[in-house]
Amino acid sequence: MLFELRDVGLDRGDRAVLDGFSARIAEGATAIVGPSGAGKSTLLRLLNRLADPSRGEILYRDRPLDSYEPLALRREVSLVPQLPALLEGTVESNLRYAAELAGEPLETEETLRRAGLDPAFAGRDVAKLSVGEQQRAMLARALAQRPAVLLLDEPTSALDHAARDAVEATLARLRSESNLSLVLVSHDPEQARRLGDRVVELEARP
Repeated sequence: MLFELRDVGLDRGDRAVLDGFSARIAEGATAIVGPSGAGKSTLLRLLNRLADPSRGEILYRDRPLDSYEPLALRREVSLVPQLPALLEGTVESNLRYAAELAGEPLETEETLRRAGLDPAFAGRDVAKLSVGEQQRAMLARALAQRPAVLLLDEPTSALDHAARDAVEATLARLRSESNLSLVLVSHDPEQARRLGDRVVELEARP
């Protein structure tokens, strides 16, 4: 089992963002769906220790998640946030930063190809990329760390239909070409069915 969550709760101030949440997430592709405010993005942050639960337990590959050193875990379980957050500079400098952080060699052309970008993007200034290109550059930066799991937070929410279809095709190809597991947050049930082998639904907090 990839992840197991047992009665997990997380409080923010005096409000429970998650409470008593239990789920098992297997290898492959899992889509997380639910209404706004249900805690979908929070759940992703818990899975790579950008936040720790207030109560309950999370296991990763049958080992308590809090026994993993956070930075080492994030190299293996990489989060691609909803809003692009690229560093100033070129696409390649962003990839190089991520690869060096993970202690991995960088194969720029292959990494860009896997993320659905032409190798010519390596020298592009990230400030001049479209939102869809930025999203794929973020995906490439995550892939430069050679993770085992990608956590994707609404990866197509700001994109038009053509860019959305391109990102979805990239994710589908990544799955077919490797053993990479995906945990995908989506507001779109149809997208969840297209990309996920299984769907986990969160309910709105009262």
